[in-house]
Amino acid sequence: MGGGDKDEIKSVPKGCMAVLVGHEGEEKLERFVIPIVYINHPLFIKLLKEAEEEYGFDQKGPITIPCHVEHFRNVQGMIDREHHRS
Repeated sequence: MGGGDKDEIKSVPKGCMAVLVGHEGEEKLERFVIPIVYINHPLFIKLLKEAEEEYGFDQKGPITIPCHVEHFRNVQGMIDREHHRS
């Protein structure tokens, strides 16, 4: 991730949140900064339910989404396309 300092890496723009994506042990967790509006989208809600089943509500730090990074990118693309159409 470049030579920036920790504050630069951890900063999240207003209206966004950071999530970690990946299956721990199978692949490296990847950090995504996503718009808060994702939280209300049915596809993202499904991913949050999977996170709840896997980790419960006691996660420290960013929410970890237990799916493959490529699947998350596909979901992200679908949500983004829907938001740009409306």
